[in-house]
Amino acid sequence: MTVAFEGFHLAEVNLAKARHEMNDPRMAGFVDNLDRINTLGDESPGWVWRYQDDSGAAIDTQVFDDPLMFINLTVWESMEDLRAFTVEGEHVGFLRRRLEWFDRIPALPMLTMWWIRAGTPPTLDDVVERVHHLRDHGPTPYAFTFKDHFPPEG
Repeated sequence: MTVAFEGFHLAEVNLAKARHEMNDPRMAGFVDNLDRINTLGDESPGWVWRYQDDSGAAIDTQVFDDPLMFINLTVWESMEDLRAFTVEGEHVGFLRRRLEWFDRIPALPMLTMWWIRAGTPPTLDDVVERVHHLRDHGPTPYAFTFKDHFPPEG
């Protein structure tokens, strides 16, 4: 059952620290499928919005101080919609292969979620603030995870 909160959408950002530059042949399995996986997300039930830079994804956007770290920032109608895309269908196969292409980021949470007012896309400043809040305070209504989540406030 999908639980959507009227007037709210779920923003989520996941962080990825590439093991190599995007043009390195060892990243080809990821890079060659990025547009296809993003399109699957864009066409999934409950998908609302995805941040894109000139690359068509977000791999040229540097939000944190590491040139090999990039973000995937999306908005969904509900947590269930995001979960369904993340762990079902073709996406899950790429999720299982993530350690081929990406290093763990011990200093920051890999996934951060928060509620936004519908029609108000999150900003890159929101990304930094919410990721740091989750890192510094653990899951709260302000920034949370799949495991420890909260309904929207207000």
